[in-house]
Amino acid sequence: MLLLSALGLTLAFVACGQSDEEKAKADVCDARDDIQANVKELQSLTLGTATTDKVRSSLNAIKDDLAKIADAQGQLSEDQKQQVQKANEAFKSKVKAVSEDLGQSVSIEDAAKQLKSDLAELATTYQQSFAPIDCG
Repeated sequence: MLLLSALGLTLAFVACGQSDEEKAKADVCDARDDIQANVKELQSLTLGTATTDKVRSSLNAIKDDLAKIADAQGQLSEDQKQQVQKANEAFKSKVKAVSEDLGQSVSIEDAAKQLKSDLAELATTYQQSFAPIDCG
């Protein structure tokens, strides 16, 4: 009787928890939401508010989120895994390009133009890669 009670309690506990796939999907979606917030924050920067430190901080936060997504994707279903992997790679390459462009321009005006262009491309890449991922 005690064994049956313990087994019933264990089954009830397992049923309440998330599967590895559900947890991975939640991790991906949380990271995706963080990326979106950082992209929006970057886009809101102006010549007067943008600093190299602010941009690098947001880019580093995005890189951390991309690493979380990469860690979680192995637990996803095959279809989700492929979609997330493709999105992650596309976005990672754009973040790398923006990071490399940061501080390359000689004049403030050129730097502002390059940053505005890079951040617009980053937002577009987000929309094309991560926005379609179903987090519902």
